Amino acid sequence: MEPENINQDDYSYLCHNYNWFDNSFVPAIQKATDEFFGEGFKTYLLGISKNVNPLMEKESYFVTKVKIDELFDVFFRLSEDCVSIILDKALGKVPKKFSFNKISDLEAKVITSFNDYLFNATAGNLLPPPPTVKRANFDVINLTFIIKDTEMDISAKFIITIPQTLLNPASVVSSAEKFTNTDFASSTIDATIKIGSTKFSVFDLKNIDTDDIVVFENSDLKHLNMKFKDFEGTINIKPNLGLVLPIDNEEESKMSKDGTTNLWDSIEVEMNAQFDSVKITLGELKNIEEGLVVDLASIYDNKVTLSVEDKVIAKGELVIVNDKYGVKIDEVIAGGNTTDAQAVQQNPEIEGTPEIAEGQTDENGEQEGELPLEEDNTNSGEANGENDEDFDYSDFELEDEDI
Repeated sequence: MEPENINQDDYSYLCHNYNWFDNSFVPAIQKATDEFFGEGFKTYLLGISKNVNPLMEKESYFVTKVKIDELFDVFFRLSEDCVSIILDKALGKVPKKFSFNKISDLEAKVITSFNDYLFNATAGNLLPPPPTVKRANFDVINLTFIIKDTEMDISAKFIITIPQTLLNPASVVSSAEKFTNTDFASSTIDATIKIGSTKFSVFDLKNIDTDDIVVFENSDLKHLNMKFKDFEGTINIKPNLGLVLPIDNEEESKMSKDGTTNLWDSIEVEMNAQFDSVKITLGELKNIEEGLVVDLASIYDNKVTLSVEDKVIAKGELVIVNDKYGVKIDEVIAGGNTTDAQAVQQNPEIEGTPEIAEGQTDENGEQEGELPLEEDNTNSGEANGENDEDFDYSDFELEDEDI
């Protein structure tokens, strides 16, 4: 069944009328069931609708038409489960499952009598039929009720269809200040915005440092990717030209440091860049969903996180390099470079270098802080942070296509 296009404004009055229907019909129906069957049933108003077809979809109903005059009728539609519950209460429970295909005359008479009883109980809520020669308005209101057998703890549905002309429901009037959907436009949400990705060698990853600039080849100045709960889509964005960073070829290639690389160092992994939690307004979200070009200037103040295999590598600020987005790194989280001074400070007893106390000379008569000329510098690479073992390759799961 194709969904019906309904203008929400045309049916908003039903929401304001719900309280009147609940207070008018539920007590009358509850009283009728108590009188007809005795106590044991509880009734609830489930909903109000203009279209009965979705309510009856994929279910069978026992329909009783109660004639008011030549032009107006009220319909009572009881689902198969509802009829089964009522008959079990009226005639006693039977072991076999009830089916409309095998309903007896007695069972049909019980249901018809109950529907007539419901009509008489609710008729006080109806207006007299208008004195018209011909009915011009065929609009109806469908009231959907739930009837529950409290002893068996089972429920079922029935529907009462009433001509709208015979109803004059009172609307709930709010005493509070009214608001519209536009009032929410400035409310904010937290979203995830991805900038792009690029292939990065393990060698460059090991040597990443502050003030380095990473350019993301898979990025587009006019588009970003946003995710918020179940929504994920492309943002058509106005690039902030204030982020353009003049850069020459030397700076652009500063991440490709000279040095001998092994097989592992030459492997490429995918690095992703995304903003930390970004706040955008509901108004901006609506424009994003509609595919409009939006100006998200506020997001540029957020830090950008670089990650590989969902592991955070570094953080930095967004820049524009030529026609791509880039990140100027100001904080290295993992895989950072270690300077000589840092290595000595962290480990004063570097292998092959004896510790010399302040104001003393070593056994060769040399002054403090001086290294013997014949010192073996074989392990100097460790002090410079260049030992391959300082980088744990197991941090990242490499796919076959990366090798």
